[in-house]
Amino acid sequence: MTSILNASTFVYEPLTPRARAALEQSLARGAAIDGPGDLGDLPQLKPNQDGDTELIGSTLVTHRFVDAPGDSETVRWHYVEAGRGGEPVVMLHGIPDCWYMWRYQIDDLAQHGYRVLAVDIKGYGQSSKKTGDYRHEGVSEQLLALLDMIGVDRFNMIGHDRGAVIFDYLGGNHPERVLRYIRGEQHLWHFNPDLAPQEAIFTDPDRNVIMRKPAQFTRFLYAALATYPISREDTVRTVQEWSREGIGVTVPRYFLSSSFRKEWIDRRTRLIPAWNFPILLLQGRDDPFQPYEFYEQALEHVPTATLHLVDAGHYYHLENPQETETVIREFLAESID
Repeated sequence: MTSILNASTFVYEPLTPRARAALEQSLARGAAIDGPGDLGDLPQLKPNQDGDTELIGSTLVTHRFVDAPGDSETVRWHYVEAGRGGEPVVMLHGIPDCWYMWRYQIDDLAQHGYRVLAVDIKGYGQSSKKTGDYRHEGVSEQLLALLDMIGVDRFNMIGHDRGAVIFDYLGGNHPERVLRYIRGEQHLWHFNPDLAPQEAIFTDPDRNVIMRKPAQFTRFLYAALATYPISREDTVRTVQEWSREGIGVTVPRYFLSSSFRKEWIDRRTRLIPAWNFPILLLQGRDDPFQPYEFYEQALEHVPTATLHLVDAGHYYHLENPQETETVIREFLAESID
C-alpha cells in the first residue's frame, strides 16, 4: 500500500535578510532587460553531423549523434566527446545552455586525461525534441540507456542547474554506476518557492514566450544571475545554440511534467539517502537564487558531500572558469575508498 506523505513534514526554509535582498536585486536587474540588445541578428549555426570535429581551446572535440532506447522507441542524443582512455566524465548543462557551456572545462579535463562526454539534454541543443517523457526522472533513465549503448559503465557526473536534476535521479536510482558527483546550482535539502519564480513563467503559455526569444532570454538570465561579465564570445554562442529550432517550445515540457516542490521532496525522501558516492557541491557564492547558507546547512544531511563556493554567480563555469576548473580537477583526482 502506498503511503501518503504528510505535507507538514516539508517546511520551507525562510530566507535570511541577506538572501532576500540579493533575490530582490536580481529580479530588478532581470526586469530591466528589454529586447535583444545587440544580439538580435546573429547568424544561424549549421546543424552538425556525426563525426564533425570542432576545436575547443586546445582540444579537438567530436560531435556524436546516437539513437538510444527511449519513449518506447528511440531518442536521438547529441553530445561531444573529447579525450581518450581516462575515467569517463559525463556533463549536463542547464538553462539557457547546451554542451557548449562546459567549453573551458571540457578543454581542461581532456588535457588532463579524462574521457569527456558533454551531452545536449533531450529537448535542448541538437538532441531530440519529439514529444514524449519529459519528467527529469524519465529522461535520466533515457540518458542511462545512451551511456549503456556507447559502453560507458561507471562514470563521474558533473551537472549544473537543470542538468543536476537529471543526475540527482540517475544517482539516486543507480548509485552503483556513479564514481563521483559534482553538483551545481540546484536546490538540495532546503527550499523556498520564492527562489523558483521561473516555474510560474515557464509553465504559463502567455509568459514562457520569452523562451522563444533567445537573445532577450539569455540577456535576462545573465543580468539576473551572473555576478561577473560573461564574454561576448560565450554570450553569442549561447544565443545561437538556444536559437536552434524547437528549443523554446520543448524545454517548458519539463516544467509542465513536474514541479520544484516534487523534486525537493523526492530528494529528501529517496534520492539523497541513496547517494553513497563522493559529492562536491559546487555553488556560486553570489547566486541570488541559491543562497549559500542553504548549502552550508545541507552538509549535515548529505554525509558524502563537501562544499566549495566559487567566486561567481550562477554561471561560474563562464564567469570564473579558472577556479571552476581547478576545483573540479582536484575533486576528480581524489581516490575512491
